Amino acid sequence: MAKKQIVPKGKAYIKASYNNTFILITDNSGNGLVWSSAGSKGFKGPKKATPYAASIVAEDIIAKLKPFGMKEIDILVKGIGHGRESAIRSLNAGGLKVKTIQDVTPVPHNGPRPPKPRRV
Repeated sequence: MAKKQIVPKGKAYIKASYNNTFILITDNSGNGLVWSSAGSKGFKGPKKATPYAASIVAEDIIAKLKPFGMKEIDILVKGIGHGRESAIRSLNAGGLKVKTIQDVTPVPHNGPRPPKPRRV
């Protein structure tokens, strides 16, 4: 196996849905380094979307990031699940310096086309 590179800065993409929490860490170019999710950590059913599961996922990410030597991250959060805040707090508590937090949740503007008027 090749020697892992040292990546001092990167980006953390957190997707917190009502059903699961995913975290992907990339370098600044966008190349994926490590990822984890609540489902891959053994949580099943509604427990996957809890803040506790999100903190466990963040701890797993920190353990996987040790060989890369990452110190600073920019966080991009997507979704409206319950694991958003606890994942950010766990990444910060795990020794990563959080530079920025950005919410990239898609917001609909104008919505779908309204129904035609009813003919009686």
